[in-house]
Amino acid sequence: MNKPLSYKDAGVDIDAGDALVERIKPLAKKTMREGVLAGIGGFGALFEVPKRYKEPVLVSGTDGVGTKLRLAFEWQMHDTVGIDLVAMSVNDVLVQGAEPLFFLDYFACGKLDVDTAAAVVGGIAKGCELSGCALIGGETAEMPGMYPDGEYDLAGFAVGAVEKSKILTGQNVQVGDVVLGLSSAGVHSNGFSLVRKVIERAGSNTPATLDGQPFKQAIMAPTRLYVKSVLAALSTQPIKALAHITGGGLLENIPRVLPDGLAAHLRKGSWPQTELFAWLQSTAGIDDLEMNRTFNNGIGMVVVVDAAHAPACAEVLRQQGEEVHTIGVIAQRGQGPAVVVA
Repeated sequence: MNKPLSYKDAGVDIDAGDALVERIKPLAKKTMREGVLAGIGGFGALFEVPKRYKEPVLVSGTDGVGTKLRLAFEWQMHDTVGIDLVAMSVNDVLVQGAEPLFFLDYFACGKLDVDTAAAVVGGIAKGCELSGCALIGGETAEMPGMYPDGEYDLAGFAVGAVEKSKILTGQNVQVGDVVLGLSSAGVHSNGFSLVRKVIERAGSNTPATLDGQPFKQAIMAPTRLYVKSVLAALSTQPIKALAHITGGGLLENIPRVLPDGLAAHLRKGSWPQTELFAWLQSTAGIDDLEMNRTFNNGIGMVVVVDAAHAPACAEVLRQQGEEVHTIGVIAQRGQGPAVVVA
């Protein structure tokens, strides 16, 4: 007679799951903010939209970290990809003019390693803390046979709120408006299929450091969180549009916030190319056009504001810790592309 089967026979470690929950709770507690009614531990998390909103519109976003995870596995660097996960969603929510309110995550693996999962979730909690949103729930799925040992997948979901009258649509962008660029922290979370090919091509000839950081740290630097600085600017400056520079780079993301018939003319050399991006470009052997389409190329967020307010807007952002560059202007599009870098 066969013995009764249990979860352990299937490869699921219930004790490890319980241990992870206990390590997550204090991390999530640090992210609590107004509006949280019930967070981690229940079947569903409860959040009340703050009463200071008169006509709140909810803005949602979801994303992952992409193939950057492959390097996290190979290099055993799990503590920052959680920040990437948060940043990819909250920065997207931000460009509508919204304040991120709460975040939920999904972590899936074949066999749960508590230390690895806690490092990842620690990064998620840090990202939430830095962006002022609450980590109120999520799912940790242990699925034997679905993922190789040491590997996992991540997804995240953010919800924000904005006054209906203050939603940023970009529809009032006009000719003569100024394009400001906020520096990125590095590659962020897009273009890593090519990054990995570049590293493979370089072999043992990778540089020891890039931009003053050890090579691996420079490559894995987490996506910059622009939430607090941009919200501060939005509270005092008449910003017309924001664009989060993710997959598709400057060339494909800026047009998403421009009215028909307009184009962004960016001045080549108006922001510095870092050692990291210079190394990627030279090793990959790609031209400037491809650099601006594959990578953020040093600009992680674009701000469009009328020329009269551009200096004041840039100063507010600098006071909030951003590195700001005046990178271009809005012009009539004509028959050309929606973004010109020249």
